[in-house]
Amino acid sequence: MIGKFRGQTMQKQIDCFEVRPIGYVVSSEEESDADPSAVKIIEIFPKYLPGLEGIDSYETLWILFWLHKLPEETRSVLLVHPQGDRSKPLRGIFSTHSPMRPNPIGISQALFLKRDHNRLYVKELDAYVGTPVLDIKSGKKKAE
Repeated sequence: MIGKFRGQTMQKQIDCFEVRPIGYVVSSEEESDADPSAVKIIEIFPKYLPGLEGIDSYETLWILFWLHKLPEETRSVLLVHPQGDRSKPLRGIFSTHSPMRPNPIGISQALFLKRDHNRLYVKELDAYVGTPVLDIKSGKKKAE
């Protein structure tokens, strides 16, 4: 027995599973796409287009993405100095916003500017051009 979940015994541990992108960050309207304040464009794959219905009623969106530029060896790092500041004591990665994680999944609450068919224009997205987008969740609703 591995443990209990809602009164049921868990018999098998999942060691690995597959995550597929729903789209990519395809461009930035600014010179430096590393700048979170730059306008970024997320292009959603056509098969997920129906999933965008109703998205225009939101001011912010939670964007989950894969930190594809992180080297594989960073996935084993479990202690970091917060913000890379060596004057701060080491802390566990789960108590920080460090991108170094066993599963390098990033999350940003982005300011939603507009939608043009399968393209979403956002600001405050801390992701590079070419970043795979894993999921989008609604954030703050627009004021009526």
